[in-house]
Amino acid sequence: MKEAMFYKKMKNAVQCELCPRRCKLINGATGFCHARKNIGGKLYSIMFGKPCSMAVDPIEKKPLFHFAPGSQCLSVATVGCNLDCKFCQNWQISKAKAASGQDVPPEKLISSNSSPGFAWTYTEPTILYEYFYETARLCEKLNKDFYHVWVSNGYTNPEPIKKAAKFLHAVNVDYKGDAEFYRKLCSAKLEHVQDSLLAHKKAGIWIEVTNLIIPGWNDSPTQIKEMCEWISENIGQVPLHFSRYFPMHELREPATPLKALEQAAEIADKFFDFVYIGNVSSSREHTYCPNCKKLLIKRTGFSISEFNAKKKGKEYACPECSRKIPLAGMKWSGFEK
Repeated sequence: MKEAMFYKKMKNAVQCELCPRRCKLINGATGFCHARKNIGGKLYSIMFGKPCSMAVDPIEKKPLFHFAPGSQCLSVATVGCNLDCKFCQNWQISKAKAASGQDVPPEKLISSNSSPGFAWTYTEPTILYEYFYETARLCEKLNKDFYHVWVSNGYTNPEPIKKAAKFLHAVNVDYKGDAEFYRKLCSAKLEHVQDSLLAHKKAGIWIEVTNLIIPGWNDSPTQIKEMCEWISENIGQVPLHFSRYFPMHELREPATPLKALEQAAEIADKFFDFVYIGNVSSSREHTYCPNCKKLLIKRTGFSISEFNAKKKGKEYACPECSRKIPLAGMKWSGFEK
């Protein structure tokens, strides 16, 4: 347990300022996320140092395809979430209301990591902010050169993002659907996710975006086009991942047809140079040169079997036509040449 970083004291209550919900909590009350609690007039992160899940994953699983490709990372989660998605894929831990797992303080977490990075994922990194921040700050103090990435729902206020940027190298944000989708299926507002993306961009954090396609809810051409237009106009050229949905938690719609994913990708191709399809085997899991279509990164599942991009100075390019290929975090990738 650790005192929270973003809150203000009010008369007979405290107000959390970490995410857009801005929960007002009387003494003894916990927030919407079940991870923060008013104890004696102070707000505490009650899941601090209590991971419910830890596993070494390929960075491609996050998915992050253009950041430190081919690297492994220690994935860390604590229970709780600040959204209420009816289709949550990790609902057993995101909906839990009590801390679980052994005590793993930041120093122990760091010493246990033999990979080059940390991924704060599975539930929502926003709600374990202090755990991430103290771990990353200690890494810097110990001169441990780990990368830190978030796999986030994007429900984070701009000021915490600005402060996290000192240590946060990359983020994959779920852009789940339009305003009605967020209202009906997530008990949230799209505008706050958009604000978060803008804050990540302003802070200079590497951004990739994932959209989970759910039949009948967010798969119409109009919805896909509107999302792509907003991202391209406001965030720019980011790798965009369309992911296949499977029935989970409270939502029982059938799994996403491959055709729906392909149609979404074709719409996105008009806006983005790098569009991927995930949770299903597809040629869309590879990276091709947008100019000459040369195969640059071949992926099988979450592993890389070919890496053909060539380093030119501090950047990478297609070996055939010299088209610049945006890649970040390459010092951790194993492909730095």
